[in-house]
Formats: sequence, structure tokens, C-alpha cells
Amino acid sequence: MFRRRRMVRVDTERLILRLPRHSDFRQWRDLRQASRAFLSPWEPAWSPDHLSRRSFTNRVYWAQRSVADGSAVPLFLIRRADETLLGAITLDNIRRGPSQAGTCGYWIGEPYARQGYMREALQAVVHHAFSVLDLSRIESACLPENAASRGVLESCGFKYEGVAQSYLQINGRWRNHVLYANLRLDRRGKTDVG
Repeated sequence: MFRRRRMVRVDTERLILRLPRHSDFRQWRDLRQASRAFLSPWEPAWSPDHLSRRSFTNRVYWAQRSVADGSAVPLFLIRRADETLLGAITLDNIRRGPSQAGTCGYWIGEPYARQGYMREALQAVVHHAFSVLDLSRIESACLPENAASRGVLESCGFKYEGVAQSYLQINGRWRNHVLYANLRLDRRGKTDVG
């Protein structure tokens, strides 16, 4: 059972993964704005008020409610060395009962890409999902041409499962996505023969 206003924090070697706070607004807005051209090929189109304080406030409240009701764990990547916001990772659509699964999505600001931060964050979130949340399956999807995202997923133990046709609207167009999954007790590709 999730407690009301539950705090979530996951520590890694270089990062603190924690819920967004109202005080993060300026860093978040500035990073998203500076990284817009870098992020827009991979994300749904931003709403006109995407970078507004009101939109961010709603995001903070959504994060708190989602953790409290157990439906999602939205975390910011904060660099330990200087408390800089680098990006975000969300374990969303958490399903209990027979499936014990969730969906992982993430983004990183352009200045921090390709430095291993997202790999570090994703590994920590997967570990948290399996060991603390007792999930059995973590799913993720990305555009087929997003080699960086596919590489991060594969390096973190996710395995390719197929293609979802017209999975998400990216920049106003329905786009196919490649599907990946990481299983807590993954036996795919393994045999008992020694």
C-alpha cells in the first residue's frame, strides 16, 4: 500500500533521482527550452503552454498524486556534484495484479546526452521497480531510428520485442515504435543445457 505523499529517492554514483519540486521550475524550463530542437524529433508535440509555470505546477502535483496512488514514479535526474537538473525518467502506467508491469519513458537535456547519465538512471529505476515495487516487467518504446535510445535500453537489459504500429503521435504524426521489455526473471535466450 502506498502512503499519502510518499517520498521517492533513488541514489546512484553520480545522480539523485527524485520527484520534481516547485523550486525546479526555472532549471526545468531553461533545460527544456535549450534542448527543444534536440528533443522534438522524439517527443509528442508540446502544448502551447508546455514551458509555463502553471503547466509545471500541474506536473509537480501529478507526480505527487501518481506516487501516492501507485500509478507512476516520475523522477528528475539531479547531478550530485552540483545539483543540476539533467533530465527526467518516469515509470508510468504501473499495473498490479497478474501483470505487475510498468512503462518507462525518459528524456535528457542536450548538454548532458551521451555521457552515461541516462544509462545510470535507467539501471537504477529498473532495480527500484523490481526490488522495491515488486514489478515483474518494465516496458519501453522508442522510434526505430532513435539509435541512442535503443542503445541505452539494450545496455540496460531490455530486449527487443517487436513493432507497435501508430503507437504515438510525434510532432503531429502517428509513428511506429519499437518495443522493448526488461523482465525480472528473464530467461529469453537462455537454456538449462550447460
